[in-house]
Amino acid sequence: MTSRAVFIGSEIYRRSTYGGQHPLAIPRVSTVIDLCRALDWFGAGEYRASPRAKPGALAAFHTPDYIAALQRAEKRQTVTDVDRSRHGLGTLSNPVFPEMFRRPATAAGGSLLGAELALGGLSVFNPGGGTHHGFADRAGGFCYLNDPVLAILAMLRAGLDRVAYVDIDAHHCDGVASAFHGSQQVRMISLHEDRRWPFTGGVSDTAGGAAYNIPVPRGFNDSEFELILDEVILPAVAGFRPQAIVLQCGADAVTEDPLSRLCLSNRCHWKTVGALQQLSSCLLVLGGGGYNPWSVARLWTGVWAILSGRAIPDHLPEQAQNILRALDWQRQRGQDRPQAWFTTLRDAPRTGPIRSEVRQTAGLVSARLSTWA
Repeated sequence: MTSRAVFIGSEIYRRSTYGGQHPLAIPRVSTVIDLCRALDWFGAGEYRASPRAKPGALAAFHTPDYIAALQRAEKRQTVTDVDRSRHGLGTLSNPVFPEMFRRPATAAGGSLLGAELALGGLSVFNPGGGTHHGFADRAGGFCYLNDPVLAILAMLRAGLDRVAYVDIDAHHCDGVASAFHGSQQVRMISLHEDRRWPFTGGVSDTAGGAAYNIPVPRGFNDSEFELILDEVILPAVAGFRPQAIVLQCGADAVTEDPLSRLCLSNRCHWKTVGALQQLSSCLLVLGGGGYNPWSVARLWTGVWAILSGRAIPDHLPEQAQNILRALDWQRQRGQDRPQAWFTTLRDAPRTGPIRSEVRQTAGLVSARLSTWA
């Protein structure tokens, strides 16, 4: 099968970990790659190995001092008090580990390659990307570099003047919002859990006129997501008439994730991918959060199916099931795991009532659409 889609991956994610107690001490991208191969979902030319971004490319957003500090920390496997204080390195969230420069630089290289391929008319998926909490001079929220910002900047340098950035991670994209505050070229739409770290992205925060923020309450369900998608996200994107779309498709808004209290099924993410693919021939989809290895693997594997036009089976073949059954997770040891985590990709729908606060938020954000043509 041939498609107009490309998957960008790397083996660095298989052998690299943030440390045994870190939320990202789980296999994610490597499992997605293995599942796609088990399902025979990589046709000729569809899989591309991610390059590693060089310091000069990273300097399009990040400061030279920060890039040097990150490289220095990887080489020495320790950080000075000055680098910890100034650059946020060597913390519980952003610890020192053997590939702490090479791994995020690979994710950034994948997003830069993805931007180039998307500009050529392809739908591109870089699940290792989506590190939206990185700042120009500082790490934050498990993110050492900000590959979404680097990808968008590459699109702007290529001559585009309207790029839509959509973020459906459970956490607000504070690093991206800071990078494009006040921009007339980038429209940011972020759906995230209200009153959750980093405690930014309130509904009244427009990032200097560049953003729609959609904070949603705990227990946010599929029915509520569909309302927001249809009445806010898609009109906000379409009204901007983007030449390119970048979607951060973090997997931490689903029910089973330990770092949010939202209650979505992976169907919501897949519907978003399919809908945005209809709005632009230049689409780059990135990963992001996601801290349950089964829900992340199943969700992102389905993202690739949507992008590449493949049918998602109701029941996984034995080889794919074995990959999911072989996963381990310290948080789940000794606990029963739903059979659906092993046998299917598609979650059951998690519909429910549409609460008044969700309708109110949708109305507040929608009211600005007509003024932001």
